[in-house]
Amino acid sequence: MTSALANPNAARDHARAQGGTVVEAMPILPPVAPDLPEGVPASDLLWEETVAPGGYATRRLPRGARLRLLDTKGDACASLQIFNAEMPTERYSFADTVKIQWNAYLAEGKFLLSDMGRVLMSIMTDGTEGTWDTFSGTSNAYTNAAKYGDGRNSGQFPNGRDRFLLGAAKHGLQRRDIHAAITLFKGAKIADDGTIEPQIGPFEPGREVILRAEMDVIVVIANVPHVLDPRPDYTVTPLRLTAWRGPIAAEDDPIRTATPEGLRAFLNVEDYYRR
Repeated sequence: MTSALANPNAARDHARAQGGTVVEAMPILPPVAPDLPEGVPASDLLWEETVAPGGYATRRLPRGARLRLLDTKGDACASLQIFNAEMPTERYSFADTVKIQWNAYLAEGKFLLSDMGRVLMSIMTDGTEGTWDTFSGTSNAYTNAAKYGDGRNSGQFPNGRDRFLLGAAKHGLQRRDIHAAITLFKGAKIADDGTIEPQIGPFEPGREVILRAEMDVIVVIANVPHVLDPRPDYTVTPLRLTAWRGPIAAEDDPIRTATPEGLRAFLNVEDYYRR
């Protein structure tokens, strides 16, 4: 095969013959999803992609869009970076998210706050059994090299931080823009003595989270093993992503009105879009 493809014409014909090939992990263009929620027309679908183990994905989503993350086989690990798409210097803030909600353990009805006091995304549906991690961040080249023997982007065991860098670069962002991540489908609790207790699973397949974009956002997602996963092997399964258009939060939205602090953060968003 290698010698045959050394001929440019043969290489071209081989490449063209791959058209129409469907594999488990790939974006679907145009997006098609057979299981959109009731009342969501196919014309509102924005994004349909399955992220391979060790892979990443990124997309700009409009305000009001819903993003569904689905752990198809029970061992996905979705770490997220979230930016204000219009002004990416504003991005997800772990400290503000925890401080404003008086809670480091996120769940349905909570939200992800920016470093400027605005809500970037809200958690509309949470089927993760409480497995969110706001503490640990993601892996890097050094942690993966120490554990798996290799942590390079081009190697067998790519790390989360460099996957974020690849995704962010597609939006003109650089290494300095990579910030603290939040992780779904793998949890972490703080023990009484202050140590982090990871909740790794594997879990039942089919758990899902639906996030609502409260601003125009850039989302970068890395599907790599949790940095505290005690298993010696590089273990992670595919992650399915589906996004569709939707309305922005109404004035009586229960997430918006749940607390005075949350309402203020939503009002900050509304003030931003009044310009």
